[in-house]
Amino acid sequence: MQKNNSFDMLILGGSYAGLSAALALGRSLRQVLILDSGTPCNRQTPHSHNFLTQDGETPAAIAQKARTQVLQYPTIQFHSGTASWGKKTAEGFEIGTEAGETFSTQKLIVATGIRDLLPPIPGFADCWGISVIHCPYCHGYEFRNCPTAIMANGERAFHLASLVRNLTDTLTIFTSGRSEFSPEQRARLSAHGIEIIETPLSEIVHQNGSIRKVIFEDGREQALEAMYAAVPFEQSSPIPEMMGCELTDSGHLKTDLFQKTTVTGIFACGDGASMMRSVANAVATGSMAGAMTHKELIDAHF
Repeated sequence: MQKNNSFDMLILGGSYAGLSAALALGRSLRQVLILDSGTPCNRQTPHSHNFLTQDGETPAAIAQKARTQVLQYPTIQFHSGTASWGKKTAEGFEIGTEAGETFSTQKLIVATGIRDLLPPIPGFADCWGISVIHCPYCHGYEFRNCPTAIMANGERAFHLASLVRNLTDTLTIFTSGRSEFSPEQRARLSAHGIEIIETPLSEIVHQNGSIRKVIFEDGREQALEAMYAAVPFEQSSPIPEMMGCELTDSGHLKTDLFQKTTVTGIFACGDGASMMRSVANAVATGSMAGAMTHKELIDAHF
């Protein structure tokens, strides 16, 4: 670690988005610190898909390979720790960790992602990212032609149903209460043979995260192999909001096309700043954030 703990850029989060940002900066000879807590949101997911050259690889293996490549650049440092506070300074920003360390930086890149707020249904958390999934593009092919459900309601459920119906003929929607579909949506779902069950789930029966069946509160059971779930989330780190960064209506950090947040000098990338939740998007937005923070320093000093 640099003795003065001062850097050109500090990146909160060392997964795909943060590492991608660091790569762009390291190749521009910027002094960069990556601060990472080591708890990526996809840590249970067995395989990553829809990312060229890495399709089917484990998320951990992709991240490890990326970290190895990024840390070959001598101006980049990786530090394990959890950031707990941040503040604006005359020179830029200060970030503090739970361990009592303090780092200063001219620019800040937030790549901490989101934290899923899982329902307290027995078995749900054990299956999350394995057979209880969020994205047809990331996971759908592996569950093609399998008995599948969607745990969502209203517009979100209808949108997912249109995507998932292309992958399986056996599809059910669990609304966990009174359904919120318009008459037109209900008619279209019925026309495609998609049943709607309003009774809430009481348990997901699984084997090592792979669903075998679900049990409803009224005692009924249904065999199942995959379930898409639209769950609420929150920002993994409170620091961006603590420092005044605005959120979108969906709960993501508000950014422009160059990944700038609403606070000058703070950029955001990855899942925390985009509704598109994928490795490919994290890498793309991270690369943009890295390039744009570098450009801001160039513009200020050239």
